[in-house]
Amino acid sequence: MDRMRSWMFVPGNIPKMIDKALACAADAIMLDLEDGVVPEMKPNARLTVAASLAKPRPARSPAMFVRVNGAQTADLPLDLDAVVVVGLEGLTVPKVETAEEVHLVSATLDRLEKERGLRQGSVRLMLAIETARGLFASPTLASTSPRVVGLMFGAEDFSTDVGLPTKREGIAREFLFARSMLVYAAASAGVISVDAVWPELRDLDGLRRDAEMARSLGFLGKSMVHPGHIDVVNAVFTPSESEIAFSRDLIAEFEKAVAAGKGSISFGGKLVDRPIYARAVGTMRLAERIGMASR
Repeated sequence: MDRMRSWMFVPGNIPKMIDKALACAADAIMLDLEDGVVPEMKPNARLTVAASLAKPRPARSPAMFVRVNGAQTADLPLDLDAVVVVGLEGLTVPKVETAEEVHLVSATLDRLEKERGLRQGSVRLMLAIETARGLFASPTLASTSPRVVGLMFGAEDFSTDVGLPTKREGIAREFLFARSMLVYAAASAGVISVDAVWPELRDLDGLRRDAEMARSLGFLGKSMVHPGHIDVVNAVFTPSESEIAFSRDLIAEFEKAVAAGKGSISFGGKLVDRPIYARAVGTMRLAERIGMASR
C-alpha cells in the first residue's frame, strides 16, 4: 500500500460531517461505528455509512475506510453486513490482540465479497493496536493476512490499559517504546505504520512537534479527529522538494547500475544499495500521488 499521511476519524452517524470529510485533504477518512457512536445510535449509523459509501465521489477524494466495532463484540457482524459494499476500501479494526481476530474478520470478508460480487481481497485491513497484549502480538498481527495494510497506534486506550495518567503531557515520551515497537512490527511485515491522534484540538504547535517525533521514529502517517489537523500532518509527512529530487536522481542512477549488473552504487558520497533504493521509490510514489513528482 502506498504511504498515506493523514487518517481522519469521522462520526458515522452525522451525514453532514461525512460529506465535508469527502472533500477534505486527508489521505484517508475512517467513518466511525465504534467509539464515536453511542450504542443506541449504531443501527442508524450503519445505514448512514452504507449510504455514504454508495455515493459517487471525486477521483482525488480520500480513501474510504470504516472503523468497525471490535472482534469481541456482537456489533461486528452487523457492521460488516452493512458496510461491505461497493465503495468500501478498507476497515479499521480496533483493539486487535490476536491472529484469530484477524482471521475472523478476513474470513467474513471472503464470504461477503464473494456473495456481493466484489473483487476478492479488495477490502483491506488497518489494525489498531490499543493494548499491551496487542502491542506484543503486533509483529504476528501485521503478517497474519494479506489484507493487512498497516498498524495504527491507539494511544488513549493504550494509556488506559497500562495505567497512565488521564491527562497526557507534552509529546508523550511515555509512549516511546510502544510507538517504536509498532513501527518495527509494521516494517517487518512490509505494511505501513500510523501514529495516534494528538488530543489537543487547538494546540497546532504541539501537534507539529508530536507529528515530527512520530516521523522521526519511522511512522508514515498519523491519525486525527479534527479537520484542522490535516494540513499540519500532511506537511510533516510530505517529502521536501529536495528529498524528492534526491530520490528521483538516486532511482535513475541505481537502475542504471542494476542494468549493468551492479548491486550497489556510490551516490552523493554514500553507498546506496537496494534498501535505500526502496525508500526512494516509496518517496516517489507518495510524491506522484500528491502531485509533487513533476516539480
